[in-house]
Amino acid sequence: MGNTTSTIAGIIAGSAIGAALGILFAPDKGENTRKKIAEKAIAAKDNLEETAIDLRDRAATTLASKSDTLEHKMNHIVSDASYKTEEVITTLEKKLAELKLKNKKLQKTS
Repeated sequence: MGNTTSTIAGIIAGSAIGAALGILFAPDKGENTRKKIAEKAIAAKDNLEETAIDLRDRAATTLASKSDTLEHKMNHIVSDASYKTEEVITTLEKKLAELKLKNKKLQKTS
């Protein structure tokens, strides 16, 4: 975002400097100079709008990418947790089977 902010500041500063230099060195009549300044202002406005649209599109793309990455990570975490859950259940089932076997042996000896 820092580069984009610098770019926008550069465009605005460049437009202002260009307009000022145009007025200072204008060999034309005042009417023509005002017309040129208006045209330059419109061009600067259009350029600024394009930059803003580009910035918005880049931000949307970045957010979408981050969202996809987060979703992928969450899916990975859920999948890992599912495997761990299966391991715990399997271990508990083995322990339960061992306990049932021990209990059966205890019941036969009584």
